[in-house]
Amino acid sequence: MAKRKAALILALLGLLTVLYVGITAVFNAKMQGLYQSGQSFAVIDRNGKTVFIQRNKDGRYAQYAQSVPSRFKKLLLQKEDKHFYWHLGFNPWGSLLALGNKLGLSQRQGSSTITQQLSKILLAQENQRNINNKLQELLYAFSLELFNSKNQILQMYLNSVYFGNQLQGLESASNGYFNTASQNLTDEQILQLLATINSPTDYNPAGGLNIEKAKSLSRTLKVKAENFTPARDCQKNLQNYSQANKPVLELSPYLQKNSDKNIKLTIDNDLLQKTRLIVSSNIEILKTKKAKNAAAVILSIPDNQILALIGSPDPDSYSNDGYQMNMATKPRQIGSTIKPFIYLLGFEKGMRPYTLIDDREYKYPASDGFSIYPKNYDYKYHGEMTAHYALSNSINVAAVKTLEFVGLDKFSQFLTNVLQYSPPQPIDQYQLGIALGTLEMSLLDLAHYFSIFADEGKLENLKVLADDAVNSTSPDKIIAEKDYIELINKILNDRKTGIDQFGAESSLNLPFQNYALKTGTSHDFTDSWIIGYTPDFLVGVWVGNADNSPTDGVSGQIGAGRIWKQIMQLMFNSDYNRETPMDFSAVKEYQTETGVEFGLAGDDFSKAQNIIKNQDKAFILNPHNDDVFLFAPEASIVLKAKAAAHWQINNQDFGSGQEIVFSPKKEGRYQITASSQNQSETIAVQFIKQ
Repeated sequence: MAKRKAALILALLGLLTVLYVGITAVFNAKMQGLYQSGQSFAVIDRNGKTVFIQRNKDGRYAQYAQSVPSRFKKLLLQKEDKHFYWHLGFNPWGSLLALGNKLGLSQRQGSSTITQQLSKILLAQENQRNINNKLQELLYAFSLELFNSKNQILQMYLNSVYFGNQLQGLESASNGYFNTASQNLTDEQILQLLATINSPTDYNPAGGLNIEKAKSLSRTLKVKAENFTPARDCQKNLQNYSQANKPVLELSPYLQKNSDKNIKLTIDNDLLQKTRLIVSSNIEILKTKKAKNAAAVILSIPDNQILALIGSPDPDSYSNDGYQMNMATKPRQIGSTIKPFIYLLGFEKGMRPYTLIDDREYKYPASDGFSIYPKNYDYKYHGEMTAHYALSNSINVAAVKTLEFVGLDKFSQFLTNVLQYSPPQPIDQYQLGIALGTLEMSLLDLAHYFSIFADEGKLENLKVLADDAVNSTSPDKIIAEKDYIELINKILNDRKTGIDQFGAESSLNLPFQNYALKTGTSHDFTDSWIIGYTPDFLVGVWVGNADNSPTDGVSGQIGAGRIWKQIMQLMFNSDYNRETPMDFSAVKEYQTETGVEFGLAGDDFSKAQNIIKNQDKAFILNPHNDDVFLFAPEASIVLKAKAAAHWQINNQDFGSGQEIVFSPKKEGRYQITASSQNQSETIAVQFIKQ
C-alpha cells in the first residue's frame, strides 16, 4: 500500500512538473516575443553603413546590443541586484523589506530583482503596481530563469530598460546621451545612466538633476567620479542622435512594410548625402530665379538599382517652400523629355535621323473646337531640317509632325500598355499636346523609362531594397530593338548639332564623350528637366516649385542642367563608372547634300529621307483652312504655297507666284485656290469685324 502511495505521489509530482515546465515554457515564449518586438531595426545602405535606426512600436530607439559591458554589469548589479547570480528570479529578503515598508514596519525599501524588472518592462506594467501584476511578474520571472541563462536575462534587461527621451536600452542611451558605444562608457557616464533607471523622466542625463543623483551613487557604490557630462552636452548629443536617425523622407514609403527586420537598401548613403548637398547648394542660387524646389535620382545601369533619391533640398526644413514633400514622386509636366520616345517609334516606323521635316506653321483642330498652331521654344520656324537636328535642338513643330506620323493612338498605347505608364488623367485628353510637353510624370518614373536608352532597349524594374535586387527573377522587358535605341543615343550623344539652341558653352557639355542627355522645360518655365545617362548609370534632375508656380525663365539647361552637371561629374569619378562605351555598331553613315548623316544598314535612303514630306499633302502653306482674321481697311494676309502657283480668290484669277499678298475689300468668307502643274489645293478663310 505504501509503495502504491509513493508511486502515486511520484506520478503526481511528475505531472505537476510537466505542467509547470509546459506553462513556464509558454510564459517564456511570450516574454521572448515581447522582447523581440521591442527592438529597433536598422536601415542599412548597399555598403553596410547604417542610414538610420527605425523607432520601435512604442516610438523608441532600441538598439539591441549583443553583449554586456563588464564594468556596467558590475555597477548595475551592485546597485540593483547584488544576488542576481544566486536567486531564481525572486529575492525573498527584498520582498519582505518591501512588504514591511508598505505596512510601516520598516523604513528600508526592498527592490525587485533584475528578472522581475525585466518581466515588468516586457509586460508594460511599470505604472500599474498591484498584487495581481506582481504575481504575474513573479511567474514570468520564474519562466525566464528556467529557460535562459543569467547573462541572457541581463542582456535582455539592458536592451529593454528605458532611459528617457525615447531611448530604450543601454546601447541607444550611450549613443543618444554621450555619442559613444556602450563598451566605451566612462565610470561617470555609467553612473549617470544608472541614476536614470529608477526615474528616467526626472533623472536622465539631459536633465538638471542627473549629475547630483550620479554623485550620490558614486558615494554609495564607492566609485571615484569627477568628470560628469553636462546636461547641455547630453541635450546636444540627443538632438544630433535624433536627427541622424530621422527617417529619410524619400525612403519612408519603401520601409513601411519592412519595419520588423533590418533593411538593406540599394542606396549608397555617402552618394546620397553628396547629391543632396549638390541639390541644396544649387537651389540656393536658383532661388534668385524663383525656383525653390529640386529633385534628383541616380540609377545604376543595367540593373536599375536606385543609388540615390533626393526629393527635397532640405527635408529638415519646415519652411513654406514644400520641403516636406518628396518631389521625386510628384507628377509634373515633362516638357521635351518625351521627344526621344516619339522619335524612337518614328524610327521603328521607317523614319531615320536624316528624314526631312518642314518646320513651319501647321494647324491642328483640337477637341474643344479650337485649333492648335504648334510653336517652337524660340517662337521661330526654321524651315526644312533633319530629324537629327530637330531632336538635338528640341524643335517642337518637328516633334508634333513625328507624333502625327507615328499616330497618336499608337503612341498612347506605347505609353500605357508597353511602358505601363499611368497618367494622372486619361491619356486621350493630352492629344498632340504630348509632343509639346504637356504629359505629366514623376521624376522617378521618367528616369525609369529613360533607362531603356541606357540599357539597349530593355526595361528592368526599379529596385531600392537589396533583397529585391538579389532575388530578382523577372525577365528583362524588351521595349525596343537595340538598333533603333542606338539611333536615339547617337543623336542624344551629339553635343555639336544642338549648339543652335543650347550654345557652344553650357552645363550640358562635360569633359567626357560617353554620355547622352535630353532636357525639358514645361509651359511658362514651370518645370525644368534633364535626364542623362551612360551605359553604367543614369542621372535625372527636376527643378521647379512644389506649389506649381512658374520660375523666372529657368529652362532645363540652366535649371536642372547645373545640378545635373555636378552630379554627373561626381558619378564619372566614382566606382560606378565602369567606362562602358556606348554601342553604335548598328549605325551607318550616309552622305547627304548637307553633310554626313546616319541611319541603319540596308536603309532605303530616299524613301526614309522623304517619308514625312510625302505624307504632307498640303500645297498651301499659309493661311490654313478655316482660319479667321479680323477685317479692317488695311487688313492683308500672305498667301504662300510649296512652289510657284497660280492663285484664285472665289474662282477669280488673282495672280501667280509662290508668295503673294491678299487684301480683302470687305468682310466675309473667301475661297482660295492655289494650282501648279502637279498639285492643287483649295481652302476657305473668313474675315470678320470685331
